[in-house]
Formats: sequence, C-alpha cells, structure tokens
Amino acid sequence: MLVQFSVKNWRSIKEEQTLSLVKAKGEELVASNSFETTTPATGSLLRSLTIYGANASGKSNVIKAMRAMENIVLESASKWQQGDSIPVAPFLLDCDTKNEPSEFEVIFVASGVRYQYGFSATSERISEEWLLAFPLGRPQRWFSRLWDNENKTYSWEIGSSLTGQKQLWQESTRENGLFLSTAVQLNSQQLKPVYEWFKKTLRFADPSLLSPGFTASYCEKTEQRNEVLSFLKTADLCIDDVEVKSENFSDKHLPIDMSEEQRAKILSEMKGNKIADIKTVHHTAQGESIPFDFEEESDGTQTIFAIAGPWLDTLKNGYVLFVDELHNNLHPKMVEYLVGLFHSNETNPNNAQLIFTSHETSILNQDVFRRDQIWFCEKNEGQATQLYPLTDFSPRKGRERFEASYLAGRYGALPYIRNLKFAKEA
Repeated sequence: MLVQFSVKNWRSIKEEQTLSLVKAKGEELVASNSFETTTPATGSLLRSLTIYGANASGKSNVIKAMRAMENIVLESASKWQQGDSIPVAPFLLDCDTKNEPSEFEVIFVASGVRYQYGFSATSERISEEWLLAFPLGRPQRWFSRLWDNENKTYSWEIGSSLTGQKQLWQESTRENGLFLSTAVQLNSQQLKPVYEWFKKTLRFADPSLLSPGFTASYCEKTEQRNEVLSFLKTADLCIDDVEVKSENFSDKHLPIDMSEEQRAKILSEMKGNKIADIKTVHHTAQGESIPFDFEEESDGTQTIFAIAGPWLDTLKNGYVLFVDELHNNLHPKMVEYLVGLFHSNETNPNNAQLIFTSHETSILNQDVFRRDQIWFCEKNEGQATQLYPLTDFSPRKGRERFEASYLAGRYGALPYIRNLKFAKEA
C-alpha cells in the first residue's frame, strides 16, 4: 500500500512536492474508492489518484521520480560498481539547485508495517539516507546516514531496533550505493520487506509503450487466460479466444537486411528470451472461428490487450500501479472502465492502488472520483512543477461539475495557448 510520495529537485520539480493517498474528509464514494487499513498509524487510504495538467507541466516527471527511486533501490548494490554515476537529474533552471542532491521519500505499508524511507543523492554519491518503521504505531529510527562534506565521510545512526550484522552492512555500503540495498544483499531479513516492496509491489505502465508480451505470458495458464478473455469481452472487443504460441528468439525473427554485426549483437542480448506469436480469434455469424494476427487488430485493441495482463495482475495481487498517459488510444468510456475496476470491492478485493496521469477530462465527475482523488500539476513563473489537490479549492460536494470547472480554469493547470502569428512578406 502506498501512503505518500515526496520528491524534491528532480527534473522540472524544484521545491518538494508531495502526492498523498490518505483519505481526506468526506464520505462520498467512501465504500468503493477508499479502504480502511488495520496497520497502526495509517488510517484510510485511496484506491486511485489521478493527475491532470497541461503538456510539459511535469505530470510524467512525478511518475519518473517514483521509477527512479525504485531503480536506485533495486540496482545500487547489485549492479553498480564503485564510481558508477547515480541516475539523478536535478532542476537545472536555478543556479542554487543544479548542483544540489535530488531527494525522494516514500511512506508505504509492507507486511503489515508502515515504513518511511528516503534518500537524497547527487550523481556521485548518496548524500543522505533514512528509514523509520512504525511496527506498533510509534516511530522507530532503524538507520540514517548523512554525508559530511568537510570530513569526506558519513555520520551514521543505526538504532537498536534494527538487528543483524550492522557493522558489516555499514562497512560494505559504497558512496554510490544504498545501505538498505546493501544490507538486503547481505541477508538482512528485517529490511527485506522494505526492499521487496520496491521490487514486487510497485508496478509501472505506459499504454503507448506497453508490449503484449506480459499479457501473452499471463495467458499461458488456463485460469488467467480466461480472466483475460473476460476482460476483453467486458471491454466490448468481440474477441472470442486468444491463441499464444511461444518459441525461443532466433535468427528468423530478425530482418533479412540486418548487418551480421548487428545480428550477432541482438542474438547475444536476446539469448534465452522467448517470442510470443499471438492470434485473436473471432467468430463469424455462422459460428466459424477466424484467427487474426495480433498486428491486424486496431491500435486501440492492441493497447487494451497489452493493458489486460498488468491490470489483472495488479488487481489480483494488491499491487501499486503507476500509469502515464492513460488516455492513449483509449475511448473515454474505456478509461472509465479501467479506473472503475480499482473502485470495486469485487474486482479489487486486495486493495490495489492506481496512480495515473491523463488528459481525458470526461471522467472528471463525482460519480467516478472523490474530491481528494483528483490532483493537478502546473509550472510556476520559475518553470518549476507544482503539485496540488482539488481539495485545495473546497469544491462543493454533489453540486460542482469538476470537468467544467477545470476546463474553465478554476483549478489552474491548463495550457496558455497564444495566437499563432506569421511573419509578413517583405
């Protein structure tokens, strides 16, 4: 479960911006769009949250920040070597921030415990790292480290609540690596749920970039294939069956005009990978089955098929799914349907959460979202991204039309479009 995410000095984000999934006041749609937790110090959380804003306002950077944090957690200890650069990108339009560290912090629930974990980093080193746990509702500082630039060393604080080979983990942590990741690599069972939350619970998707491969592999089990078929039929795609055949990637999957050097490189990189041959089956009026190559389907159908696997997997396992530009190649009613699956106790029994950006405003209404589920993103005069919720405007419950008010400019976060002027001929 995701409670809150904060980011500072990252791409278009200068000052700290915070995205919260904590349920605010108000009982509208409370049974469907929010859920109670039994975790101490957590309370009620939202099942979904959407971010609206103009192009280039920084919506995607919020999701990229969460993905960057995940990447650093998962790879800093296992894949990076001493001296490797940390993939951070500070706000460059201010002389005071371009050399300062980027900062990330997430509050979440894993294995029934609330955690607050964060770090700041430059491309050279982790500047600061901290972890608080709330196993009984009260904070325990398990560890923290802070870079002392004058003495070129870290000051450490490792709490008594953290058990294990703490000295070994501390000595093994590189400047460009996280203590959390290093300790888990060296068999810290106590910190494993924190690391596993990033590895297993977090999910990311971009409908325009999704390949059908995940859904195809999801269909290999009969029960899951039936779930995908039900999903596609509910989405009114008129697909009666899906046939998936997998085979090892080989020379025949490459273009015949590819150079031998490129061919050898790709074959080496793809060794052991499988390629799925996907066919969708449609029935004629007479009941005859007609298979179609997947590429013959429309862009929208291909997008929905690619979405089906990640969506069902997330709902079944209670994951946290971040989706950028959910509206791509999708009808407004399809976007509403996809979001609605998270707002149903029947289709979302494990309280999966969806955080997405979109330009599809037709779903901005009080039948779909609570007021605290709608957020906006815009840039200030210094071209820095600002993130804020609809609740800042105290919209009228049951009476205000969110879409109309947004498009009328009441909430900001709209593009300012000027008249296009052509140069006059001499």
